[in-house]
Amino acid sequence: MPTIGWFEILIVVAIAIIVLGPKDFPVMLKKVGSMIGTAKKYINNIQSEVSNIDIEDNQLDKKEEKKDES
Repeated sequence: MPTIGWFEILIVVAIAIIVLGPKDFPVMLKKVGSMIGTAKKYINNIQSEVSNIDIEDNQLDKKEEKKDES
């Protein structure tokens, strides 16, 4: 998988400043940062939901095993 280095990031930022202009670039960065933060929250929420489902499933399996042993 290719990696993105600092030089590539610098090129993208320079092109973005040229295309958007120095006045709108900070606004764009704020919007992108907000979108990334929202995406991270959604991903963390999904991960915790899946983890909770797995924990609940394991607890149900243990309860069923105890019933079968009795």
